[in-house]
Amino acid sequence: MLRFMPVGDSMTIGSTGEHTWRYRLWQHLCRSYGGPFTLVGPRETLYDQLAGAPVSYAYAEPDFPRAHLAGWGEGWQHMAPLIGDAVRSYRADVLLVSLGLIDLGFYTNAEQTAENVRAFTAGARAANRRVRMVWLPVTPNVRAQSDADFAVEVARFNELLAKTAADLDEPGSPVLLASPPTSYDVATDTYDGTHPNASGEHKIAAAFAEAMHQGWGLAGPYAD
Repeated sequence: MLRFMPVGDSMTIGSTGEHTWRYRLWQHLCRSYGGPFTLVGPRETLYDQLAGAPVSYAYAEPDFPRAHLAGWGEGWQHMAPLIGDAVRSYRADVLLVSLGLIDLGFYTNAEQTAENVRAFTAGARAANRRVRMVWLPVTPNVRAQSDADFAVEVARFNELLAKTAADLDEPGSPVLLASPPTSYDVATDTYDGTHPNASGEHKIAAAFAEAMHQGWGLAGPYAD
């Protein structure tokens, strides 16, 4: 049984009524991965925007393994202290990580965020020395279109993320840097300039799927 753990922020946890990219990736793996697999993690809920808390189970399609380690407003600095226990407790084999927008927007600069990536990786490997990871670069949101300083931090962090992936990649515990989602457009692939709508969910899922297919020969090419 191959255990995938989605790790992320609001774009990964999703909110009430959404499918989430986690569901889209699960569909893809059901179609194209030949072995047993599941999604694992300590959390299952969506974020309820009316309640202001992650208390919703109202997925658009609830019949899939909904487990994850994602949180609205959480970033690398929040997940680094949690990842070791999560990997150990849920025996995660592959971490699918989409983090950084929150860090850069509210907490840390590009260099500090990259240091938290290293802390996260160390924590994951302390729990499972053979854990595999796929990291998604930060996808600029609507703020990057109007805030030049923020856009510079996003670009700088994505450069550092690529360098960190190369530095930390190991044969026994590989790190893949996914390509940014193909043709991702905040005007058409999000519902508010940040959070993905259905087409955005597919594009994020495709970025993870293509990275694993091309890098590890895992499953097949992504198809909506």
